[in-house]
Amino acid sequence: MSNPDNPLLAIQLPIPFREIKAEHVEPAITQLLADARADMQAIIDVAGPRTYDNTLGALERMTERLWYAMTIVGHLESVVTSPELRAAYNAVQAPVSEFASSITLSAGLYDALKRFAATEEAGALSSAKRRLLEKTLDDFRRHGAELDEQGKRRLAALNVELAEITTQFSQNVVDSTDAFELLIEDEARLAGLPDSARQAARDSAEAKGHAGAWRFTLHWPSYVAVITYLDDRALREQLWRAYNTRATEAERDNRPLVAKILELRRERATLLGFANFADLVLEDRMAKSGAAARDFVDGLRARVTPFFVRENGELAAFARAQGLLDGPLAPWDLGYMAEKQRRALYDFDDEALRPYFPVEGVLKGMFEVVTRLYGITVEEAAGVETWHPDVRTYAIKDEDGAELGLFYADLHPREGKRGGAWMNGLISGVVGPSGERDEDSRHLGLICANATPATSDRPALLTHREVETLFHEFGHLMHHMLSQVEVRSLAGTNVAWDFVELPSQIMENWCWEREALDLFARHHETGAPIPDELFARMQRARNHRAAYRAIRQLGFASLDLALHTDYEPARDGDVIRHARALAQDFSATPLPDDYAMITGFGHLFASSVGYAAGYYSYKWAEVLDADAFTRFKQAGVFSRAVGEEFRRAILERGDSEDPAVLFERFMGREPDPEALLRRDGLAAGAA
Repeated sequence: MSNPDNPLLAIQLPIPFREIKAEHVEPAITQLLADARADMQAIIDVAGPRTYDNTLGALERMTERLWYAMTIVGHLESVVTSPELRAAYNAVQAPVSEFASSITLSAGLYDALKRFAATEEAGALSSAKRRLLEKTLDDFRRHGAELDEQGKRRLAALNVELAEITTQFSQNVVDSTDAFELLIEDEARLAGLPDSARQAARDSAEAKGHAGAWRFTLHWPSYVAVITYLDDRALREQLWRAYNTRATEAERDNRPLVAKILELRRERATLLGFANFADLVLEDRMAKSGAAARDFVDGLRARVTPFFVRENGELAAFARAQGLLDGPLAPWDLGYMAEKQRRALYDFDDEALRPYFPVEGVLKGMFEVVTRLYGITVEEAAGVETWHPDVRTYAIKDEDGAELGLFYADLHPREGKRGGAWMNGLISGVVGPSGERDEDSRHLGLICANATPATSDRPALLTHREVETLFHEFGHLMHHMLSQVEVRSLAGTNVAWDFVELPSQIMENWCWEREALDLFARHHETGAPIPDELFARMQRARNHRAAYRAIRQLGFASLDLALHTDYEPARDGDVIRHARALAQDFSATPLPDDYAMITGFGHLFASSVGYAAGYYSYKWAEVLDADAFTRFKQAGVFSRAVGEEFRRAILERGDSEDPAVLFERFMGREPDPEALLRRDGLAAGAA
């Protein structure tokens, strides 16, 4: 019997987060699964003619409430986890995964879709609904609809097991990160550390009952400050080793999980008739195959490697000449030495920018940027329930005053919240065939980050990289919130993963433009903009170690593709050692024997697919964003005309058309790969 008091049973905007308890999860999901199964059977049992509404449209609606509830529960587990919530979330993983598999494995449903596809109505569908039909049939084939019964049973079991162990992987990383702390009682060992990081460490220690000490963790703001600035090499090494061996402890060891996930993915791909998991995943993305993705990565690597070799030689020579090192560079030296080198070459220190990036000003400036580009307004929404007191809520309105939707912003680290930064679309609104909007067209989304928090004596002051990260996630949010698609599953960020990073990465460009920075980069005490001299030094230092950063990303992409195309345990041995050897080929320094970065690599292993076989997407989309931004540079970075074109051609269209078509419509041509190399100072002939 349905419980009307269970807040997870109905889609609500805004979401009543304070009402949702761990005890609601299993009853709600049980009920929603039963409802979805009944709806699925009703589609199969249709007696009369097949129509969009009783077949494909009904399939769209069938899982809407279930996926909504699972998204909410999964989100809460990642930002305010508790033993009770985790247990409830883990308990529903298997039945939900089993049901999800049953959809594409249903012979009756597949037959219903094929029969609808043969109707006159199907032939006259709008372009978006026609694309939905074609993609749905392809999706059914790619997920086992044409397997025999034994194959279907095995595939369903694989999907359930993958869902369970990738969830466990993610939880192990959160727990391992939270479990580590380093307490320092001798202030002399903090030499080199900026005042902001010292105060944050002091506050962290006091919050944990260690008055008079300084506490460092593996949460990003704490970790990166140590790795970049701390003079004490032994402490840098300790933090670096801890970070790169996360989730290898006995009670939360992800090493066997990595091996098992790869094994299950290999078997899944083989069962479905693909040569490898990368080919399975990439068939419906822009790259189309693992081989094409590798060609892209290898081609960029070949172009960048000469710059990478030169940079590393220059960094080692600098460290020796400055008396900073008398032996070879180690991994925990790279960030520290690079920062010293950058200061020497450009008289530029990231910390000099931090006072100009109070989080309140950054948010206001970010909102003003999209107002100027897209004609929308962003306003704080009062009285909206959230999952934590730190979370804020905002409404986005179009230039005609119509509310496009709400979003939440959860910007700082805390225990029980996973690391990194991300955007999530909680509700995707849809429009009518002619773009008309009603209450159901409103969107709901969120952005999360782990940016530097306020301390006891100053507001939250961000690094420039943290500002870029917020703009990046807000770009994803724009893709979601500005969607104008009539089909929910093709709306917003539901696009090919090697295209999804275009709207996010292009937003980072405004963090480097004087005209944009003057909107929000203001000193938190004086209100003064970034001085011309500091801005000039920032620009000169922009491409410092650009080849290192590029090769690092290409290394992650290459490792990912290697593991998901041709890794064979019998031939290649232990996956952690094999991954270390692959990573070494892209590393500027020797990697220690205990290096196990992939045990914390959530992009690849924290969900059944995620960025697995798709990490190259960041660089792929970076090529697109560098090229697309040239239109703004030519017309003016706040060109309303170009902004409107980008909104109409890219942000509003979701996956209603092929992404290559959308990009070419905006640019008037195919992508120019040289744009990225030129922007990064890595094109042929660059100094």
